[in-house]
Amino acid sequence: MGFGPFFVCGARDDASMAALEAVMEPAVAGLGYELVDVQASNGGRLLRLFIDKPGGVDLEDCAAVSRHLTRLLAVEGVDYERLEVSSPGLDRALRKARDFARFAGHKADVRMRTPDASGRRRFVGVLRGAEGGQVSMELEGQTVRLTLEDVERARLVPEL
Repeated sequence: MGFGPFFVCGARDDASMAALEAVMEPAVAGLGYELVDVQASNGGRLLRLFIDKPGGVDLEDCAAVSRHLTRLLAVEGVDYERLEVSSPGLDRALRKARDFARFAGHKADVRMRTPDASGRRRFVGVLRGAEGGQVSMELEGQTVRLTLEDVERARLVPEL
């Protein structure tokens, strides 16, 4: 399944990024890692991947994934100039329901695409899990449910 150049006005579109992620995710998983996030910048010329595994990743892990994906992307005909592979860091992005469930009990900063009835779009609180397309968070003693599809971005809040 070759992609060829898949650019829209100099940047990768959502569909092509989803297709790219669909190829990368099983390859990364086959190496024993979780693909946390894929980003493109510089008009799609830079691909940035964030990987994780239990116990965290080190430089050797990133190098192994980079070597493997460089070959895979060449076979798939993906046009890019630079590939960066790194750990997600302490402020790890949360994208999927399993991320919200895995980090239940941790503090997170969630920004919604659309505001709630009170006009609020940003929620900072303790994750309580995810179920049925909803994320549960505890904010100031009360639990709120946020629609996962409406999450614009979410990150763990580092607790040092």
